[in-house]
Amino acid sequence: MERYDVVVVGAGPAGSAAAERAASLGLSTLVLEERATIGHPIQCAGLLSTGAFAECRVSDRSVRNRVRGARVVSDLGGELLFDAGETKAVVVDRGELDREMAAAAANAGAVIRPKCPVRRVDGDRVTTGGPGAEEIGFRVLIAADGPKGTVARSLGMARAPTHLAGVQADVIVDGPVETRFVEIHPNAAPEFFAWRIPVSDRVVRIGLCGEAGVPALFRAYLSRWPGQVVYRAAGTIPLGTMPRTYGRQTLFVGDAAGLAKPTSGGGVFTGVRSGRYAAETAATCLEAAGDVSDGALAAYEARWRGDFGRELALGYRLQLARRKVAPAEIDRLLRAFGNPKVIRTIVEHGDMDRPSGLLARLCRMPALWPVLPIIMRLGIAEILAQDGRA
Repeated sequence: MERYDVVVVGAGPAGSAAAERAASLGLSTLVLEERATIGHPIQCAGLLSTGAFAECRVSDRSVRNRVRGARVVSDLGGELLFDAGETKAVVVDRGELDREMAAAAANAGAVIRPKCPVRRVDGDRVTTGGPGAEEIGFRVLIAADGPKGTVARSLGMARAPTHLAGVQADVIVDGPVETRFVEIHPNAAPEFFAWRIPVSDRVVRIGLCGEAGVPALFRAYLSRWPGQVVYRAAGTIPLGTMPRTYGRQTLFVGDAAGLAKPTSGGGVFTGVRSGRYAAETAATCLEAAGDVSDGALAAYEARWRGDFGRELALGYRLQLARRKVAPAEIDRLLRAFGNPKVIRTIVEHGDMDRPSGLLARLCRMPALWPVLPIIMRLGIAEILAQDGRA
């Protein structure tokens, strides 16, 4: 039976980041990917903040467009447009990005095996499926197999408390596309939001997320932009972290741990960072007389919580509260946020990956006092006060 210091399940950005870091630290590392082609099928909107893209440590080869702002539309007349005047996010081909990150892991020394799904975990070994089914031993297992992966189920670990269904399509539209801005429609998907992301001057990515009635909502939303649909995709976004992201010689990273950002659904920034934290924790534990007890592995969770744990907790509470706000109230909020001082604050202090600092500033602005009752209903001020940021 083969045996590795680290076995990573899943070759998405989180898994590849973990594998690259583990291999670079001198650990024998194996990546097991269930699909034949890394990065396919694509189950991501492909919009990354510049910070998240930088975390991936890849070339610009996967970049299809660069955006500098967003238009938020209530569908009741209220709109909010903010333009940073410089690139704030990139639209990427996630298949290309994933493959480049996997190649970096392989170059660092990790072994990558596609078409190798994990069927179960027993103690310090995994059993793979497919025609070449086998048992593979590990000292530390890193689960990067997504929100519905096998590892958590096999180990009986509690998962993220909320899962949203997402659907999107790439559409070749009639006429030119405004490529500078992403468009957000919060009222098109009451439990989350809908998006329109410019991929190029002819192609837009149309999608939304929610818990109930998602197919019907998506059909209605897609009909707003007639054109030729060239690609459809569906996926799951986990919201709210696992109660515990370590245990039984296993560390859970990225979407497998429920680390997607509840404010946007994006998981690359947190996934990549958590993957590297997991690899570094594994290296430390294996260097310390091979101590892979739960007590030793707990250092991993302490690291990611210290980095972005508060942002995830704030975002999750805010996302749950947002469902209580009616469409007309969303419209009022957007009109109020259209104040030039508010827009300037958003442009200067907005951060897609760490939004709590901006929220704290907005809550203190007199321009937003007319909609303070709605803000209070969202619980933003209370949440920030508890977090020590208000």
